[in-house]
Amino acid sequence: MLIGIDWGGTKMEVIALSPHGETRARHRIDTPRAGYDACVTAVRDLVAHVEAETGERGTVGLGIPGSPSPRTGLIRNANTTFLNGKPLGADLQTALDRPVRITNDGNCFAVSEAVDGAGEGAHVVFGIIIGTGHGGGLVIDGRVHAGFQGFAGEIGHYPLPWMRPDEYPGHTCWCGKTGCQEMYASGTGLELDYRLTTGRAKRGRDILADKRAGDAVADGVYRRFADRLARSLALLVNVVDPDVFVLGGGMSNVDELYADLPPLIETYIFGDGFETPIRKAVHGDSSGVRGAAWLWKDSATSA
Repeated sequence: MLIGIDWGGTKMEVIALSPHGETRARHRIDTPRAGYDACVTAVRDLVAHVEAETGERGTVGLGIPGSPSPRTGLIRNANTTFLNGKPLGADLQTALDRPVRITNDGNCFAVSEAVDGAGEGAHVVFGIIIGTGHGGGLVIDGRVHAGFQGFAGEIGHYPLPWMRPDEYPGHTCWCGKTGCQEMYASGTGLELDYRLTTGRAKRGRDILADKRAGDAVADGVYRRFADRLARSLALLVNVVDPDVFVLGGGMSNVDELYADLPPLIETYIFGDGFETPIRKAVHGDSSGVRGAAWLWKDSATSA
């Protein structure tokens, strides 16, 4: 049995999968507000919950809003800031009495869609979460490619590619740098552009509804968003050239993107055409927790 946990800012979810991907148990709780120790205890209790329900013991994978350093094992780059600097892997291994595999939640999304989702069967899958933030994960032959230092796929924090004069030097990101892709090609970026353009705040879904109703300002905000996302995908084609892109997060539900992005990307890539499929995630909100379980896919395959 493979157990996965998605550690989010507002909720924690656990799933137990069979080696073939069938769901055996699933449970969700609110993320504890009392801090690090309470969250470690919550992970332990979630694992105990599904093991009691199924009567089986499983491997444990965990997706978090950050990543462990391969050198020190300490968590870094987490926007759940109390995780940063903590030896989460070691603490969970003690709490659960077994090894735990931990990776960024973007990697979990990508591996889920690569194993049995929209990227199933593809050699190289790049998964992109476009929600409140903008993150990604690179999967090769069904396994996460985190890179030598564990930074692969951190696309939300490279600068907006081919930045225009009116975009330079870029918005200040929560990470402290300016011009990060996360501040443009995300739901947050869409809403920020609308507010800077109109002086009024509006939710992303309302902006998109206005665009579909023929509002010129909202349409312009959407078209800038699509162009900025296309620039990011074009950069990834130039560097990685994956077999498929899989989109997740709230903005992946904007159906117009799947027709609008390919011709935009083609204008930016260093090549003679763009044919890479861009697909919506099959597992939706479940991709993160399923991907965390699939971090132990090798053990399931060899069992």
